[in-house]
Amino acid sequence: MEPILEIDSLKKYYGKTGNQTRALENITFQVMPGEFLGIMGSSGSGKTTLLNCIATVIRPSGGRIVMGGKEIQKLAGAGLARYRGREIGYLFQNFELLENLTGRENILLPLSLHKIREEESRRRLEKLASYLEITDVLEKFPAQMSGGQKQRVAAARALILKPSLVLADEPTGALDSKNARTLMEKLSGLKGEDGATVLMVTHDAGAASYCGRILFIRDGMIFHELRKDIPRESRKAFYERILKAMAQMGGGSEYVL
Repeated sequence: MEPILEIDSLKKYYGKTGNQTRALENITFQVMPGEFLGIMGSSGSGKTTLLNCIATVIRPSGGRIVMGGKEIQKLAGAGLARYRGREIGYLFQNFELLENLTGRENILLPLSLHKIREEESRRRLEKLASYLEITDVLEKFPAQMSGGQKQRVAAARALILKPSLVLADEPTGALDSKNARTLMEKLSGLKGEDGATVLMVTHDAGAASYCGRILFIRDGMIFHELRKDIPRESRKAFYERILKAMAQMGGGSEYVL
């Protein structure tokens, strides 16, 4: 099986030569189809910089990011637009829903931008809305939704184009524990043709315990890797191993659950 995403010796420096800040240094890993991969690290460790490099929000200083056999740093014009619009979906901590659009309109917006047929759009929306349990808020505006409902609407929007990879940046950060658990159960439970490959940045050990593998980043480098022993290891046991790894990294107040 070929990886969906390959990161090879990725580097990112800020500032001028002689006075540079190292955000990423020789980051190398692969993401396989259907994988739910977590990226953990303290504030300033480089995890969000990594996500932004993959999303092409910022350009790395060196190394390669390869998606579907294409080096994304070399994409331009229509190729870059397609990558950003079709190959990746983005799930933000603060939802980023358009307040003047209903849940339905927010979710369907990417489909209309990419001229997906109305019948196909309706089919995808109905299936995702049912699975994510948001059918009853499709006609509501974001101001009328709870935080959990907003994030599940945002998840539907990120998934509706069936991207190769979903990038999730602290998706449970604005949610209470109940809604965070619901969102993680839904994301990790996507199977079959709707199966998603997810790369999630999080500081929350509870959210990370739904992943199959976790990379821990410290000072811009991969410090440790944990892999869930599927299917024998319970989520609780994996959660406890995550806490131990965080303690080894010197987890401070940002790791308080």
